[in-house]
Amino acid sequence: MQETHTILNFIAGEFQPAKNGATLDNYSPRTGQIYGSLPDSSGEDVMLAVEAAHTAFPQWANTPVRERSQILRRLAQLIGEHAPFLATVESTDNGKPLSVAKSIDIPRSQQNFEFFADAIGQFSGQSYDMDGTALNFTLRSPLGVVACISPWNLPLYLLTWKIAPALAAGNTVVAKPSEITPMSAYWLCHLAKEAGLPAGVLNMVHGQGQKIGPTLNTHPLVKAISFTGSTETGKKIAEDAAPLFKKLSLEMGGKNPNIIFADSQFDEAVNTTLRSSFANQGQICLCGSRIFVEKKIYEPFKSALIDRVRSLTQGDPLQPDTQQGALVSKDHLEKVLRYIDLAKNEGGRILCGGERVFFDGPLKEGYYMQPTLIENLDAFCRTNQEEIFGPVATITPFETEDEVVEWANSTRYGLAGSIWTENLSRAHRLARRLDSGLLWINTWMMRDLRTPFGGVKDSGVGREGGEDALRFFTEVKNVCIKT
Repeated sequence: MQETHTILNFIAGEFQPAKNGATLDNYSPRTGQIYGSLPDSSGEDVMLAVEAAHTAFPQWANTPVRERSQILRRLAQLIGEHAPFLATVESTDNGKPLSVAKSIDIPRSQQNFEFFADAIGQFSGQSYDMDGTALNFTLRSPLGVVACISPWNLPLYLLTWKIAPALAAGNTVVAKPSEITPMSAYWLCHLAKEAGLPAGVLNMVHGQGQKIGPTLNTHPLVKAISFTGSTETGKKIAEDAAPLFKKLSLEMGGKNPNIIFADSQFDEAVNTTLRSSFANQGQICLCGSRIFVEKKIYEPFKSALIDRVRSLTQGDPLQPDTQQGALVSKDHLEKVLRYIDLAKNEGGRILCGGERVFFDGPLKEGYYMQPTLIENLDAFCRTNQEEIFGPVATITPFETEDEVVEWANSTRYGLAGSIWTENLSRAHRLARRLDSGLLWINTWMMRDLRTPFGGVKDSGVGREGGEDALRFFTEVKNVCIKT
């Protein structure tokens, strides 16, 4: 495979520009420079992609499960074979450290296809015997054309998390990756074609959400929409699609609490908190951006965490020793810096970081900023209530369980959280009390692909992962036979 800087749509098995000929510039966060282009598609391109998917659906839906699985396994194998190239693509396009793309993003993308290639073979319905008078059983069938809309923070990782179960279940897909990070999605289409995926089964439309989203959201042939991204965008999708009774899975924002009790394993809690706050420059919906530490250990914990944050190696994402790369875009960098100013105005004290970073040479216009830790903020201030989605975390002491539960639950979000304690009863107690779709006890980001993934409140609707994903991408029918 050769690297390209010109991205094209993938419709009906062919690569093509937008019908209107318009393009968007693609910027490298690493350098701040334009390094390619992508289609600035319109509703016309969406219409063509949906029609291609609709045409391909009957044959793909009737393809035996074993054959579908073999194609998905071949695609997973190709991702693995091209992993070094794809990792470089992801790092260049997103700004994340190459080491992260190599160890997490690309392996997980491969695992997504492997997992659902297996899972579809184990997916089954239920049966219910009515005391010998009748037998009920359920059938599951693919929906048809489904839309998969993915974000910029984990581009290939989250795109494949949606595409893999949709295809495994027998649907055809129109996918819309983020226009900020389109490159790995483009190369996925090349690999899908090489793997033998029939034309029209997977279609990729690039461009701006506000231009192509309404057509995709409201097209009568699109039966379901799986979306990951901001709460504001998810709300707009729901406004478009819900009145049309489409199935919706919306995984949205988070403002996740990380609660550390005095009886926790201190060093492990510090080390994992460093990762859970600043991995991928804090640009993960699961990051623990609000750190609550029991007052008994607050000062030593804070001191240890500051030392660890300051020791992070920041620089060129393509260098193997880099731990903190670039933020994804200039606009996003400026947004995060505005939140630093807000935190100061709200009385926050910057413990470390807080500034944009400028390097010499090719990186001088890149989108870099110091990982930032802030204290002395009220739990209900805007900095602690709004999703920043960058390398910024707040740290706050607490005294009682009731107090920290109130603070943890105070935001509009409820995606994830972590609890650090050796007290098993406390862990169970808080796990029930926290408003969250996912909770980790004495760890962070341990993921079993069989488990449900999703949030409550403004963090989302529905669940992804395992059988939940396969249920979402299928329709259930009950059959009753009188005996």
